Amino acid sequence: MPATSLAQPPATAPRPRSAAPRRLMTAAAAALIVTAATPVTLAHAAPSAGVSPTAVAPGGRVALNVTGCGTKVARVTSTAFNEVRLTPGNLEATNLFGNATVFSNANPGTHRVTFECGGPGGESVSVSLQVTPGAARGGTGGSVGSMSPARIAVGGTLAVGALAGGVWVLRRRAAA
Repeated sequence: MPATSLAQPPATAPRPRSAAPRRLMTAAAAALIVTAATPVTLAHAAPSAGVSPTAVAPGGRVALNVTGCGTKVARVTSTAFNEVRLTPGNLEATNLFGNATVFSNANPGTHRVTFECGGPGGESVSVSLQVTPGAARGGTGGSVGSMSPARIAVGGTLAVGALAGGVWVLRRRAAA
C-alpha cells in the first residue's frame, strides 16, 4: 500500500509585524530618559496656619498649628504672647504645632500672629488672634459662676440624703 500523507493545512504567509508596539516602546524610553535628565524641583503649597481658639481672654491658652512648611521647625511671634517654637506632629514634618499662653496684661483687640517656617527669614504666614476684655477664669474653670444659693442648697440636700441612705443600708446589713 502506498503511503498516504496526512492532510496538512495550507501554509500561511507570516504576518508582518506591526510597527506600533516598537514605536510605543521607543517613545516610552525617550520619555524616561527626558524625565531622568530633568532636574527635580520640589514645589509645595504655601503654608497655612491656625490659632485655636481665635478669641481668648488675657491669661488664656491657644493652640498653634502650621502645615505645608516643608521644614521641621517653625517660629511663632505675636504681641499677645512670647515667641514659640513649633515642633513636628509627624515624621514628615507636614504638621507643626505648639501652645502659647496669652499675656495676663495683653491689650484687648486684634493681635497679629506670624508663623515663620524654618525660623527668621523663612516663608511666613500671618493670622489674627482676638484678645477679649476680661480675665481668664481659673480654679474651678467657671463651673460655679452660674450657681445660685438655691441650687447649692438643693445639691447639698441631695448629697446629705445619699449619705444618710448609704448609712441606713449598711446598718441593716450589719443587723441581719
